[in-house]
Amino acid sequence: MDRSWTRRKFLSRAAGSAASLASAAPGGSVLAYGAGKSALQGRFVTHVSVVRVNQIEVTPDRSIGEDEAPDNSPDHIRSRREAFARGCPDGRMTWAISWLALNDTRQEYKDARRLLVSYHDQYGDEITFIPGGYFAPMYDTREHIRLTIHKALQLISELVGNGYRPECLVAGFMDAENQRFLATEEDIHVCQGQIWSQHGIDNGDGDGGICYPYYPSREHYLKPAQGATDFIDCVCLDGWTCDFLAARREGFQGGFNSRLGVGPIETVGNLGKEAGRKEMMDTTAMHFDQGHALNGFGWVTGIWEVSVGHDEDLTWWLHAIKDRWPDTQVLTEGAFGLEWRKHTPNNASLNYRFDAKGTGAPGSEKELEIRWFMNREFRLCLLNNWTAGSPPMGDRLYPVRFAGARAPGPGAGMESDERAESKGHAARRQADPIGRIDSRRSEAHLCAVSGVEEAGIKSSAECGAASTTMTLPSSRRALRYPFLLFL
Repeated sequence: MDRSWTRRKFLSRAAGSAASLASAAPGGSVLAYGAGKSALQGRFVTHVSVVRVNQIEVTPDRSIGEDEAPDNSPDHIRSRREAFARGCPDGRMTWAISWLALNDTRQEYKDARRLLVSYHDQYGDEITFIPGGYFAPMYDTREHIRLTIHKALQLISELVGNGYRPECLVAGFMDAENQRFLATEEDIHVCQGQIWSQHGIDNGDGDGGICYPYYPSREHYLKPAQGATDFIDCVCLDGWTCDFLAARREGFQGGFNSRLGVGPIETVGNLGKEAGRKEMMDTTAMHFDQGHALNGFGWVTGIWEVSVGHDEDLTWWLHAIKDRWPDTQVLTEGAFGLEWRKHTPNNASLNYRFDAKGTGAPGSEKELEIRWFMNREFRLCLLNNWTAGSPPMGDRLYPVRFAGARAPGPGAGMESDERAESKGHAARRQADPIGRIDSRRSEAHLCAVSGVEEAGIKSSAECGAASTTMTLPSSRRALRYPFLLFL
């Protein structure tokens, strides 16, 4: 970066860019990127059901959590597929099967595997592998994860027969190097490899990516590739579509659930049938109405473990979607990712925008409006009270950096900065001397690709990631993203 850039100039320029975005109408041109729409057009739903033995099979020979074998029986699997068919008779879904479920010798698991194969043969469903119970890079090395994936894919090919290969991997979180391995060694070019906005909740987190498809960088799985040198030819997909207002929060802070959206646990399970189903549809509408208008396509996704049940809610939701948006295509995870890849050869044209008002559900304040801007170089979130006509909030900027763990051990499967962002509640970001992240305050992170030396931030190659933070006074959580550029 030019030495003439000072901290004051950088922050002033960033603030000015944010202000221009704030004043832009939702349908107007923003930044130099314009308001161009994706080459991919339409509305898409992807549904993944997970078949497993233990709640969290962190490695092939180690599990934590509860034994869920009784809730993954052939009867439960059959109930899930029939519920899916009632909601969308012509749809196809993805089945993600764990290592233990692939290898369990009990008769019920043998029957379960045969049942999945019959669904592939009859409906065209996808059968793929899920390593590590969503959190493989937290508990295993990259090399061992790679070996496990390779063996599991071989087992699935043998199980299905006729030269079958899945078109995607379902992983929860997956490090960049193993996504590169999928593309170059396994010829798989789609990976559900990040869970957008998840922080301080569940058994791990990795908040900071883009909620729509992108090609990851070799530097970090949450960073869209910047060019040919760091490009990974593997479409990285989110795992769960969440309410944009709720998703800005940290975990359960304030008594709210930041994962509120289309999943049945957070909606129907916590809010009851009527309010829960309404929230599922309201979240879907964020993408299929205004989101579709802004981006040219809308995509809603969710992973529902077979063990959680809620089959009747799946039927209701899919039927309601097809009734309200008849053009919706319900595809496998791999088919959707490859369709996006066919239309999008790299990240240069990424220009995702979202504009959503709160739904009134807990944690999604009805009087607030949130605007997201996501592309190859930065992501920006603006929040305002639309009922009062207030401008988007953002009054202070703090440069910070991520400090990654360097010692080997659990989590060795991720880059150092990936590990720091994937240790759940124990991981906290460390700020440079000029600024400090306070998780009790609301911050939307705008992160720099190149550092600002005068601000005490080193280059991204040296310290993993740098970021600038805009404070949004009335939100409750920090949204992180490992790169921003305002020029």
